[in-house]
Amino acid sequence: MKSYKHLFTRALAAAPGRLHFAAHSHHLWPDASFDGHARAWMDAAELADRKWEKIFSEVIPTAQRHIADELSLPDPRTIAFAPNTHELLVRLFSARKGDRPIEVLTSDGEFHSFRRQAARWEEDGVVRRRIVACEPFESFEDRLDAAMREQAPDIVFLSHVMFRSGLRYDGVERLALTAPKDTWIAFDLYHSFMAIPCDFSRIADRVFLLGGGYKYAMAGEGAGFLHAPPGFAPRPQYTGWFADFGAIEAKQGEVAYGADGGRFLGATFDPTGLYRFNAVRAMLASEGLDTSAITARVATLRHDLLSRIRDGQAGALAKADILEPNAEGPRARFVALRHAEATQWKAALLDANVVTDARDDVLRIGLGLYHDPDDVEALCAAVRRVLG
Repeated sequence: MKSYKHLFTRALAAAPGRLHFAAHSHHLWPDASFDGHARAWMDAAELADRKWEKIFSEVIPTAQRHIADELSLPDPRTIAFAPNTHELLVRLFSARKGDRPIEVLTSDGEFHSFRRQAARWEEDGVVRRRIVACEPFESFEDRLDAAMREQAPDIVFLSHVMFRSGLRYDGVERLALTAPKDTWIAFDLYHSFMAIPCDFSRIADRVFLLGGGYKYAMAGEGAGFLHAPPGFAPRPQYTGWFADFGAIEAKQGEVAYGADGGRFLGATFDPTGLYRFNAVRAMLASEGLDTSAITARVATLRHDLLSRIRDGQAGALAKADILEPNAEGPRARFVALRHAEATQWKAALLDANVVTDARDDVLRIGLGLYHDPDDVEALCAAVRRVLG
């Protein structure tokens, strides 16, 4: 197996004794991202106030094209950016707000930011949720479809890959085709964007897509994005001056919005995440790597790790239940292990400079481009030493 550690020399050299297996969380940054970050600084120094001309004419369109190519979207201009996806989901819900609670259909497997925000909105009567349990995994899609038939919501908010268990939801095309036109569908891609191949070309005119650069895109913070289908949510209530950037020097009258994804832009933001993202995408292209190739490579490492766990080569991890919710198709980029001591295991491993993460009773081990078979073997040895 070809090694790609040469793409991550700075991050690996910064902590040479660390075993970092949280690529599904804070993915290590490749060297190219350092160059992109430096380019952002130099543009700010050289261009000063005029840097925004370059950002809107070059940096943002380049990032939009990369995302459109990755997701098979027909028009890159439908994509808006924000410092994080939380800001974008708040903006999306603000466009739906009316004189009654927003009816929301969702799952119990959504990322914490949405779960927390939705619960807080519910306290104030802003939304009313119907929550479909992810487990049992094999019936999740059927139960979600039944909930849709029972009552069409205002907004469906679902993850493509559930952040805790790795459950992959494959029913979004059916949802888009059968849901009433007035139902908005928001699909969170944070654990599928650049983690598994995605093609949304057939439903790009119907579904909102959210994601970002923090995880598998290897670009870090500050590169949250939203694909906004034309005709939906034309006037977000939570808005900033970039949503009408082209008219900033004109006489200010009504609150105007761009017709493309720019209607979801906010106000002044730090663009360095987009510089890093563009640099990483250029790096991958120069290496001849795409998401399919990286997914296949990680799948081999994942299979090796699971085999070692089952064979007892990873010590205490053999006591855990391995969560494999999808029998076929691409898997999550992390291994999910259910055990009552998951958080204690994570803490003990971290004390030994082995980085994983845990959510409640699930330990997650994330694999990335900077891992080789030797790293999997080293991880198993470390687990045996630390956890027994």
